[in-house]
Amino acid sequence: KRILVTGGTGLVGRAIEKVVADGEGQPDEEWIFVSSRDADLTSSSETKALFERHKPTHIIHLAAMVGGLFKNLRSNLDFWRTNIHINDNVLHTAHELGVQKVVSCLSTCIFPDKTTYPIDETMIHNGPPHSSNFGYSYAKRMIDIQNRGYSEQHGRRFTAVIPTNVFGPHDNFNIEDGHVLPGLIHKVYLAKQSGSALTVWGTGKPRRQFIYSLDLARLFLWVLREYDEVEPIILSVGEEDEVSIREAAEAIAEAMEFGGELVFDTTKSDGQFKKTASNAKLRRYLPGFQFTPFRKAVKETCAWFNANYANARK
Repeated sequence: KRILVTGGTGLVGRAIEKVVADGEGQPDEEWIFVSSRDADLTSSSETKALFERHKPTHIIHLAAMVGGLFKNLRSNLDFWRTNIHINDNVLHTAHELGVQKVVSCLSTCIFPDKTTYPIDETMIHNGPPHSSNFGYSYAKRMIDIQNRGYSEQHGRRFTAVIPTNVFGPHDNFNIEDGHVLPGLIHKVYLAKQSGSALTVWGTGKPRRQFIYSLDLARLFLWVLREYDEVEPIILSVGEEDEVSIREAAEAIAEAMEFGGELVFDTTKSDGQFKKTASNAKLRRYLPGFQFTPFRKAVKETCAWFNANYANARK
């Protein structure tokens, strides 16, 4: 197996690389991690040249234009166009070159905004996603449509996973454009340096299921090797492990030994209140899988951020 990982230097790609290096790889697997520096995946010719150079038999497709709530609110069209081009180029080139299996990465934000909870794999296309990130959400949904098309017309083994909110070392810790947890870690660091209060955007009441990037990496290896459905699978901690943004901020403050005040800026948008996902399908396949406890994972991520501050804050 020659396994090509697109978006290989991002949060999830780095986690897969670490898990493979730490002994989870198999002797018959060669792993190739590529980034936007190796090819512009919005270009079909560059995508084809990359694939012809590395000749992958399997692909984990992580590359995407991503960002937090406020970046999405500003740039929904850019998120749609960029991701549609990337995904079509990766999937169609994989098909043309006879790649045996592609596992793409979706997101829980693709689910309908108006829905019942918990959400599960059958509900993706039941209504419009939240208006705050419709460009990204619809582009990601189309991977599922395309996978089904390649399966029906060409018998391809293309599938996708749907992680809940991923965090860990090598995340995007940019306060303006990053996701909530890495943004909070950076904010706590700065508040501690300046001796000021920690300002959390929104009310702190929205709830999220966070998955540690290293846990997600181990699950990705299982999906690549064992999971044979076209239908996506949600990779998530259980519903009982959902935490509020306030609880997440408190866990970070504790891990960073920040003793200052927490202030909630309620003039800022909360985004979706919750997107509780069911991991019942995952549990049917892997009843014994052990997730890293949230506070332990937060502690490890904060420690990584502190040790790599000069690069992590960019």
